[in-house]
Amino acid sequence: MFSFQWPWLIILLPLPWLIYRFWPMSLHHRQVIPEIRLPYIQAIALAFQHTKPVEKKTGIKRSFWLLAFAWLGLTLALMYPQWLDKTVEVKKDGYDLMLALDLSGSMRYRDFVAPDGTQLDRLQAAKIVLDRFIQYRQGDRVGLVLFADHAHLQAPLTLDIQAIRTLLSRATLGMVGRETAIGDAIGLAVKKLRERPSESRALILLTDGDNNAGRLHPRKAAELAKQYEIRIYAIGVGSVDLLAQGLNENALREIAELTGGQYFPATDLQALAGVYQHISDNLLKTEADSRIYLQQTPLYAIPLGFALLMLLMWAWMRVNLQEDF
Repeated sequence: MFSFQWPWLIILLPLPWLIYRFWPMSLHHRQVIPEIRLPYIQAIALAFQHTKPVEKKTGIKRSFWLLAFAWLGLTLALMYPQWLDKTVEVKKDGYDLMLALDLSGSMRYRDFVAPDGTQLDRLQAAKIVLDRFIQYRQGDRVGLVLFADHAHLQAPLTLDIQAIRTLLSRATLGMVGRETAIGDAIGLAVKKLRERPSESRALILLTDGDNNAGRLHPRKAAELAKQYEIRIYAIGVGSVDLLAQGLNENALREIAELTGGQYFPATDLQALAGVYQHISDNLLKTEADSRIYLQQTPLYAIPLGFALLMLLMWAWMRVNLQEDF
């Protein structure tokens, strides 16, 4: 379907004529200057003229039409003509998953080993595991919450999986403080998930410590999640020895079980292997909001090129035919 994005700009079409007609300094209104008239001056002028009077009038007429067509082309280009392809309505069934990632200072501990033997800190390991997890969530709505001293919504629920992966890769320690506000993270996730159908929403919480910051207690936040039927899947990140020093596994297990979710100790890079299977067994996919997309192909280059061609022809006539414009 052909259309103009700014059709109202057609009002510019008579602008040159209006300037000529009403501008005080235009040729139409120029003041007649007294001149000395000499006998036979026209005959003398015609004797030195290279072109015939008829040719002069023809040149002026040509130049008028070339400039008129050039202005028409420029006006059409400004109206931004475009071709709209048929609308495409996208509907996908999927889960509503909010990821809450701990960025507290203890995530700097290097107690993970990559397949190539490289030592990784907890945040690097969490990014690797989450990236693999997100990569296969095509059709699911995924959001991202980062938390430490407080919780921050890095991305709302979206079908743009690649954007979530990019934002996850840019998360760094210290972005939101050094402490661990688990309750605030759960509360923020609940706020963003509560408008989605209850049978499809879940929070995946990754942390390596106990709640020691924030205004909302994790138990109170979990009760709020239960009220909205949001399941929490808590994942304790770190080696067994170091987890015992700071992670309150009992608290995380209590939070998860209170909401109908489950607690998973993540002591290696394969820890999330069973999480999505558990989600698939306990949640139902729901349809995302319908979206309509229009494929727009701009066509302004065609009238713009036509206008430039008219101007080049006008310039060529003026230089090579030496016509009076």
